[in-house]
Amino acid sequence: PGCALTINMSDSRWLPLEANPEVMNKYVEKLGMKMTWQFHDVYGLDADLLAMVPQPVCSLLLLFPVNRKHEDYREQEEGRIQNDGQVVSGDVYFMKQTIGNACGTIAMLHAICNNQGRLEFGDGYLKEFMAKTKAMSPEERGALLEGDEGITEAHEDSAQEGQTEVNKVMVCHSGSANCRS
Repeated sequence: PGCALTINMSDSRWLPLEANPEVMNKYVEKLGMKMTWQFHDVYGLDADLLAMVPQPVCSLLLLFPVNRKHEDYREQEEGRIQNDGQVVSGDVYFMKQTIGNACGTIAMLHAICNNQGRLEFGDGYLKEFMAKTKAMSPEERGALLEGDEGITEAHEDSAQEGQTEVNKVMVCHSGSANCRS
């Protein structure tokens, strides 16, 4: 799973996060994840570049440009899902994205929540959010995220970090692919 298809986005918008492992690690640590696992840059998918990634890996976050081809595909998928429905396995933690520019946080939450058995958590917003949303639907999870002050504040703080000037107009999208054992 990656960022959910955005059928009914709310008016809520966040500043985009920089796709920077240092920023992401600091963000999830603020939320209560222990740093026994960390985000790292992946410079490419060929064997030599993948060999540079610390092992083992439990998830891959993807950042990709949004263009007309992507939007056409997204619209087709939205229509197909509206017509045919969609079944998401109960073993997969999935959240509907309802906040504009939140795809980085959603991708990180998908990566973290789908690997709860591997990761360690202290007390904090993340542990509370996972407990509250465990039995919720993807739509309910997305709605709860909108009102979660702790995660929202940590996101806004983290969006100010990094080396890139904050831009309120997103031209990229994030998603995650998770390893399951």
